[in-house]
Amino acid sequence: MTAGPLGGTQDLRPTVTITVDGAPLHARDGEMLTTALARQGLLRLRLSPSGGTPRGGFCLMGVCQECALHVDGTIRQACLTPVADGMSVERRGVL
Repeated sequence: MTAGPLGGTQDLRPTVTITVDGAPLHARDGEMLTTALARQGLLRLRLSPSGGTPRGGFCLMGVCQECALHVDGTIRQACLTPVADGMSVERRGVL
């Protein structure tokens, strides 16, 4: 990161492409998956198994597991999973 024009920071990490539910999505290499999805407006990550209500990132530190989804065929917590080029993400059962 470097200083931005107004004193903030500017992310200079390279952009990578991941696949989310079969569609390409551009993200910053190494950013947390929850962040990459939220920047694209994808806040609903899964449905609750008991009531079918939408779930998304809540604690953002790996405790609540509300952001669990399928990453490269394995259930992972999106808030603890850094984005990598070619990653495949499935939000099964999401509205």
